[in-house]
Amino acid sequence: MKIAWIGTGVMGAPMATHLANANYEVIAYNRTYEKAKKLEPTLKATQSIKVAVENADIIFTIVGYPKDVKEIYTEIFKFAKPKSILVDMTTSSPSLAKEIYQKAKALNLYALDAPVTGGDLGAINQTLSIMVGGDEDIYKQVLPLFKEMGKTINYMGEAGNGQYAKLANQASIAGSIAGCAEALAFAKSKELDLDVMLDVIVGGSANSWQAANNGPKMIKNDASPGFYIKHFLKDLNLILDEKDDLKLNIVENVAQIYTILVEEGYDDFGTQAIFDYYLNQLK
Repeated sequence: MKIAWIGTGVMGAPMATHLANANYEVIAYNRTYEKAKKLEPTLKATQSIKVAVENADIIFTIVGYPKDVKEIYTEIFKFAKPKSILVDMTTSSPSLAKEIYQKAKALNLYALDAPVTGGDLGAINQTLSIMVGGDEDIYKQVLPLFKEMGKTINYMGEAGNGQYAKLANQASIAGSIAGCAEALAFAKSKELDLDVMLDVIVGGSANSWQAANNGPKMIKNDASPGFYIKHFLKDLNLILDEKDDLKLNIVENVAQIYTILVEEGYDDFGTQAIFDYYLNQLK
């Protein structure tokens, strides 16, 4: 089975590498060629989308924004061979996922939307959660490959449902990461030892993945990105675009905080840098 992989960033690079290590033939493309090239010789890198996809049985994509997805698939549709399977693992627009599904169908191709959660550590450790929308029989064909990248794989239903599930997940993360940052900021304002306070949080009913993994980074002022602020803000805005008449107070408030941080130049910081928003209020 020949696999094309488009997007070798923080998440895509380890995911593509896991497939290559599982003895799949993988050819990778990245807009910045050097990022794909450094994965050789585990997999093969190319500077051409055409070369990447024209002989591929399955084409995976994980890029930055919906506009990038749209641009990439315009090219993929030109060169993908009939009956190949297209799997977009970007967190993107559900309406765009549905559009790609319909376009693929018209071209005798198959499409799945399969966004992931778990951050860079999940990608590295093969413990990602993957949510998949599209035809169930196509999902079952790709399932063995999903299992090389993730631990929790769920079929969510028709095209677009994978993206809806990911956005719901991001809404939950918004509450968790903001809650952890607020708790630590409050503790700091009362001059509590933050390491001990985090031990209380992680050891009790307030625990969350965000507290356990991003809490220590907040305390150490480690803003290195496991997940970029700019990408998380994109996700939150996608939720707000899709919410219809539903009032989503947490998402709206957290999106406002991250908007402020982006305006202050935090685009490429990790999401845990939300703690700075609270620390700035203590100065």
